[in-house]
Amino acid sequence: MKEACGVFGVYAPGKPVAQITFDGLYALQHRGQESAGMAVSDGEAVTVVKDMGLVTTVFDERTISCLPGDLAIGHTRYSTTGDSSWRNAQPVYRPVGRAGFALGHNGNLTNTAALADKAGMLPGVIASDSDLVAELLALAYPPITDETFDEDGRIHPEIDDCLERALKEVLPQVEGAFSFVLLSATQIIGVRDPHGLRPLCVGRLGPEDRPDGWVLASESPALDVVGAQFVRELEPGELVVIDAGGVRSERLFPAEQVEPTLCIFEFVYFARPDARLYEREVHGARRRMGELLARQAPVEADLVMGVPESGVPAAEGFARASGITLGQGLVKNRYIGRTFITPGQAARESGVRRKLNPLRENIFGKRLVVVDDSIVRGTTQRAVTRMLREAGATEVHLRISSPPLAWPCFYGIDLPERDQLVAATMSISEIEEFLGVDSLAYLSLENLKTAIDAPGAGFCAACITGEYPVPPPFELDVRRCDEHPQSDEHHGVATAPA
Repeated sequence: MKEACGVFGVYAPGKPVAQITFDGLYALQHRGQESAGMAVSDGEAVTVVKDMGLVTTVFDERTISCLPGDLAIGHTRYSTTGDSSWRNAQPVYRPVGRAGFALGHNGNLTNTAALADKAGMLPGVIASDSDLVAELLALAYPPITDETFDEDGRIHPEIDDCLERALKEVLPQVEGAFSFVLLSATQIIGVRDPHGLRPLCVGRLGPEDRPDGWVLASESPALDVVGAQFVRELEPGELVVIDAGGVRSERLFPAEQVEPTLCIFEFVYFARPDARLYEREVHGARRRMGELLARQAPVEADLVMGVPESGVPAAEGFARASGITLGQGLVKNRYIGRTFITPGQAARESGVRRKLNPLRENIFGKRLVVVDDSIVRGTTQRAVTRMLREAGATEVHLRISSPPLAWPCFYGIDLPERDQLVAATMSISEIEEFLGVDSLAYLSLENLKTAIDAPGAGFCAACITGEYPVPPPFELDVRRCDEHPQSDEHHGVATAPA
């Protein structure tokens, strides 16, 4: 039950909210390519459409035209445990209250066993974290009795408006990473966990003095695409309710539980380069990562090239700081999704060849600095190095614009076991031999934070340090990986078990 996705929500009476949601999800497609869905409310009924595939596969003009309403939420998903099925597609729906509610989730919970006990859900019944939270919220709704209805047979407004109250009851029991968007008959709601591990922002449609709609999104480019003005990021532990009365906000968790620790991997890889996080544009941070990496780990070479797409900004920075010519060495098939978030190792390995192809005339006879954003299992880098050498590169020097990833993530990124992470099981020299490169160097954690340039901002770097802001769901066995602590063989870059 591990997932990390893109979420979107819009409240815009009189506007084509299904089309707006489609455009927003399209801008968030990079966050999940296995399934897509949206829920739309016309004030009386909630309609949910979801299926496997990309946003453009699930929705077309005819589907969108059949979804009238004033408010909607949407979701793009990838699974982090290899389980990709329609059952896990989102938003999830529960038929309680007048029209029911729908929920989309970005993140991963760490206390699902305890929550499942509270929900009375047996093992094998829970499809996902989102399914579990939706069940707990439904149970928090008041029971339907004769007093539920007025004399005309309609549900009393105070019963109909229970989603917000259910969230206040349920979410303080939830541990882990979550950015939720929810939809009822008349409201959309956004909420972040008290650590703010996964991003969520709010934007405005229309002029500031007379807004005609509001938007929630995992990343700010989704706001740009639908013509919304970025207002701000939701604070960790904040709940935002949007309805006919406008926008209202409150703190869902006490101050002592709030500790902002945005996932640092959002800056390294996950977020779009045009996204704004902690009031910093991601592209500029990635370029500065490359500049600092060039100073930290210099090398003599003829050409600097980035591995598309997220390695390219760091390559620009590396070339600028080093004075080595920046060039293109790989062509990316733009119709292939991210190999990192493809479930199953065999699919990842074959996906690299389908995704990248070398430019032989640019590479032949040259000493290359190859800049990439991270090494997880080493699948991509090993295949890339082999391609570059076959194309005639005389030397391949790999530079990574993040520190070694040596610990699993329990908050929604596909790093489930330490023995799958090369940095947890091999020394630098062993990784060089495994990948077939002439040298390897990682950016230090200190320089990574310097590159992001957000003084006072908190980050989760558990995948790098092993220091988890929320306790993992089980005790980590570090004995096997302790046999290969990272050394300082190259440029003082080191990592060791916490």
